[in-house]
Amino acid sequence: MQISYPDWLTPQFVYITLSAVVAVLIWIEGEMLKKTGGKLPKSKFFQISSFLDTTWFFISVVVLYVIDLEPLAITVPAAYGIYTTFGWVYGTRLLKRKGIPDSPKDLVIPDKYIAYSQSFSLIFFALCLLVLSSPWLPITQ
Repeated sequence: MQISYPDWLTPQFVYITLSAVVAVLIWIEGEMLKKTGGKLPKSKFFQISSFLDTTWFFISVVVLYVIDLEPLAITVPAAYGIYTTFGWVYGTRLLKRKGIPDSPKDLVIPDKYIAYSQSFSLIFFALCLLVLSSPWLPITQ
C-alpha cells in the first residue's frame, strides 16, 4: 500500500515551514537571554533550541543543493546562511570588545547580538510566510 501525500506537501513546503519554526525559536531564545541578563539559561529547551538553530544552518546549505526550490523560496536558505555567517562574525567582534571569557559559564551574550538575532527572526518569519503564501499572491514566479 502506497501512502499518497497532498500535492502541497512538498520538500520545499516542509523546509519553509520548519524554517518559520526556527525563526520562532530564535525569538524565544532572545527573550530567555534577556531574562538572564545575557547569561546562558540553564534550560534544556534553550540547549535544544540552540542546537537546532546551529544545525539549521547546515540543513539550509544542503537544501540549497538537494531540493529544487522555486526562485522566491531560494531566499529562505540563503537568508539563513547569511544571518548565521554574519552572526558568527558579529558575535565574535562584540565578545572581543569585552574579552572572551575562559568558561561558557562566564559568557554574557551582548544585548546588541540579542537584538540582531531577534530582528532577524522577525524578518525571517515574515519571509517564510511570504514564500508559503506566494502561490496565492498575485506575483509572477
